[in-house]
Amino acid sequence: MHGTLRMSERYRLLLVDDDVQLLLSLGDRLRRDGYEVATAKSGAEAIEALDVTWPDLVILDLAMPRMSGEDVARQVKKRADIPIIVLSIITAPEVKVDAISRFAEDYLTKPYHHEELVARIQRVLGRLNERIPSQELVLGPELTLVLRRREAVVAGRTVGLSPTETRFLATLAASGGEPVSTERLLARVWGDADGADPAYVWVTVRRLRRKLECDPDHPRHLLTDRGGGYRLTAAESASPPTAV
Repeated sequence: MHGTLRMSERYRLLLVDDDVQLLLSLGDRLRRDGYEVATAKSGAEAIEALDVTWPDLVILDLAMPRMSGEDVARQVKKRADIPIIVLSIITAPEVKVDAISRFAEDYLTKPYHHEELVARIQRVLGRLNERIPSQELVLGPELTLVLRRREAVVAGRTVGLSPTETRFLATLAASGGEPVSTERLLARVWGDADGADPAYVWVTVRRLRRKLECDPDHPRHLLTDRGGGYRLTAAESASPPTAV
């Protein structure tokens, strides 16, 4: 339905491990917990699965033959900023630190307690839900945002989005159509940057309008609010997008 933001209520997980029995047992338990689950028993299968079942989160073993978990993580991050939880038999502190510093949201060692794993999944997905909508955001017949993949479909043409542009749009989408101030955008999008300047905001807005709007000089979706700030709207009704 045009004029509405559509979001999936069920999260999709991808389990990657060369232990087939673990994939079966863990996959079944997570499905009973309410998740959609895809599995891959090798790095190559994991990369293929990304293009078939785009996950909200990857649970990844590090010690796999042929294609290591680190190589899988590198390929995942090339495609999109999908969060990764490492589930590995490797307990060395330096390996944990390295994984978390480079690609992992969390690290859990085997053997593990299922309840602890679920708690960590919920924590990571809770943070994710605040940042990036999990499914397509349909703002009108000519614009769909697929922020998990850092893409937009503009009049049938796929356009890539940078990580900064993705965070910017996600912050606006999370506001439910209410204007978001320049100060808040700076804090949410450039919070880790030294000396972030308000000019960052209007430069990003200008760049996004060129990418997303059919007529950048007369935008229909990325609007400047009269009271200050910016908001994202569904074009047909010019009303706040609604999650369904």
